Formats: sequence, C-alpha cells, structure tokens
Amino acid sequence: MKNLFFVILILYSLKTFAQTTANDGDWSKQLETLKSTPEADYMIRIGDIDNLGYGWPENFDPFSGRSTDFHDWPFRILPEDAKGTDRVMISSSFAKNQDRQPCLGDGYSTGDVNMFKVVPLEMPLASIKDANINSAALLMFVDDFQSPSTCSRFRVWFNGKRLTPAEKIFDGIDQSGPVGKIIFIKIPDDMLPLLRKDKLVISIDDSSTYAGDGYAIDFVKLLINPKPYKYLGPLKVYVRNTANQEPIKNVSVSVLEFGEAKTNSDGRARINGLYAGLVIADFSAKDFISKTQSFDVIAGEEENEYEVWLDPLENVKVEIEGKELMEGESLVLNNIQFKVASAELLKEGKTELNKVVNLMKQYPKIEIELSGHTSSEGDAKMNKELSLKRVESCRKYLSDNGISEDRISVVGYGSDKPIAPNDTEQNRALNRRVELKITRIQ
Repeated sequence: MKNLFFVILILYSLKTFAQTTANDGDWSKQLETLKSTPEADYMIRIGDIDNLGYGWPENFDPFSGRSTDFHDWPFRILPEDAKGTDRVMISSSFAKNQDRQPCLGDGYSTGDVNMFKVVPLEMPLASIKDANINSAALLMFVDDFQSPSTCSRFRVWFNGKRLTPAEKIFDGIDQSGPVGKIIFIKIPDDMLPLLRKDKLVISIDDSSTYAGDGYAIDFVKLLINPKPYKYLGPLKVYVRNTANQEPIKNVSVSVLEFGEAKTNSDGRARINGLYAGLVIADFSAKDFISKTQSFDVIAGEEENEYEVWLDPLENVKVEIEGKELMEGESLVLNNIQFKVASAELLKEGKTELNKVVNLMKQYPKIEIELSGHTSSEGDAKMNKELSLKRVESCRKYLSDNGISEDRISVVGYGSDKPIAPNDTEQNRALNRRVELKITRIQ
C-alpha cells in the first residue's frame, strides 16, 4: 500500500511540471536551447524545471516570484541531473572547518558535509556562437540561501570573473524552510565577452567565512538580448525609525541596476517594473544606519507593502578597547608594530589584531576599513606603498584567524594624513599608525 501511495505521489508531481512552453521549451529536459522566444533572441537552460524533483503545486508558476511550499531534504541526486542542479551544496569553508562558523548553521549543515560538496554549474554555449550579444541576463531558481541568518558571504564566479550583482543578491537572501524562488540577474556589459567561450561555468561558494549555509539550484536560464519581460511587479516600502516608530522621509531606496526612489513625508516609496522574485534593496538616510534587505516581488500584485526599520546612528555602536564606535567613526589601533621598512607584523601587532578578531566575531555583520599611515621621512610614493602593504598584512592576519576578507577594506595613505606635526621623533611615531574605521553596521 505504501508503494502504491508513493507511485501515485510521484505521478502527481510529474504531472505538475511535465509541460512545454514557448519561453522554456520542454521543462523535463536537462538542457534546452531555443531561438527567438517571447523573452529573448536566445535562451539556454540547464536543469529541469521540477522544484528539485518535488514537482510544482497545481497552477503554480515558478516565474511569478512566489515561493514554493516547504519541502523535505536531502533530496535524491539523479545521474541525469545537470551539474550543480537538484542537489544540496554546502560552502567549502564550512566543510574545511565546521568549528569556526560565525553564526548558527542551517539544517543542511547538520548532515554529512562530504555528501554536499559545491559543484559548479556548466552551460554549453555553442548555440550562441554566432549571436550578436548586446545584453544578457540570468534567471536562477534558488533554494534555501540564508546569508543574513548564517553570516555566510557567497562569491559568484562567471567564467572566472566575479559576478558582483549576483553576490549582492545571494548575500541578502534569507530563505528558511527550505523553500525556493526565482531571481533575475543582469549581466554587466563588461562581462558579455565571457559568453564567447565554449561553455559558461558558474561557481557559487563561500570560501572564507566558515558559515554553515547549505543551498540548492533547481535550474538556470541564460537570456541573450532579453525582450520586455512578462513577470513584473512593484516594490512598496514604508520606512520607520526604530527609536520612535515615526516614518522617515527622504530615505534613498535603491534596487541595483533596476531602479531607485526616495520616501515621501509619510515614509513611503515605490519602485515599479521590477523583475518578479527575490530583490535586494539598499536603504540610506542621513543620521541613520544604512540597511540592505530582501523582498518578494510578485508579478501583478499591488497590495504588498513592506515595513523597513532604520536605526538612528547614535543607537547602534560597537565597543573595542572600552571605546564605543558608531558607523563612520575611527580609532587608532595601539601597538600595531612592524619590522623597519617592512610589512611583517611584530608580536605586539598580532596581539592588538587579536582584539579586532574578537570584535568582528562578536559583531559578525560589521564591516571595517583599515588605513595605514606613515611619518613624512623618505619618498612619499614609497611611504604610500608601504602603508598599503602593512594594512594588507593586517587584513591577511585577520583572514587567517577566521574573518572574511570581504568584510575588510584597506587603504594606504602614507604621510598624507598626519595627526601630529612631523617635527619630533615622538610626533613622527604618532603618525606611524594603523586606524580602524567602522564602515557598516547592520
């Protein structure tokens, strides 16, 4: 009886996705290529459109922007599945050292991580070899990315080059469930020549944070010269102050590459014509902490309005060495010492940087800038180069101790920004320093 029920369930699931459409061809194919579709001049898809093998609910359109229902895991990987699709993958840094994860992991990370290795997506490009490529976009049906909750930071490699618009989306997605949803990514113009190769290889991985964030991809579509898109919807937001619950006017709301707006006197803003699915919006306003948040845009739906809460600058601080810092504030890191005319850290410097390691583990979502400074002796150009090498050495030390380099920017000023006259050895020693600046608190 159980076997009969299982067969009926499988047949029902198959019925929900076994179809052929003008935009996507045969949904059951692992590789589909089409020319002159309603969506684009060319379409290439890898992975069958099957919700990771679970099938779609009746009348569910995976391109509408709606999330799937919760599904079970782990799911069965079939030999015919396209590389990198219909499988759980867990970031390589977590697989190397599970004890160093910065935040709580997800359910996938509690399993045998050796079963869930990252597998790059591979898409043959022979069908567009002679195409005149003016623009391109990716549509991906993604499942269970949870960067805000697990503190992961994904990097996306597009034929060997980082696809930063995709990284911003993946680092803002919080899909607990697990559930799946479509995302739309415009390919920057400077990356279009990468589509002239024999195949497109897309690698999605977090190789730096040790976060336990498992994820999956159902299918990937490449659109060459996309046409006006069918699945569009608005993003409507209501932005308020966490301190007094009042609306905030003149907040800049931006969806990278797609649109921007400012809130009115009632704290409301609207961006029309966004591609359905998960979108990432940035919020910034004077005297408030900047914020990035993900939203569901559903094709054709008008009623959804999302509340967004911003913290006043003075309400959010981090503490290091007994000093409280707000976003944008700096302090000198004492005792960061190097060998003379070298970027090699001395023991005292490592001890001081251990405090920064602890700070960034205590506040796993802050980002910092390390700036290097010298006194005025010697060649100005060489001083600037040395100051940069020294803070790069500091960043490497932090990275070696479990802090993602993506959270640390560095700049070398040389002698351009003294804090004391360069007239005595004591003052010159003050100018030889490393400063830490809080660039982002979220």
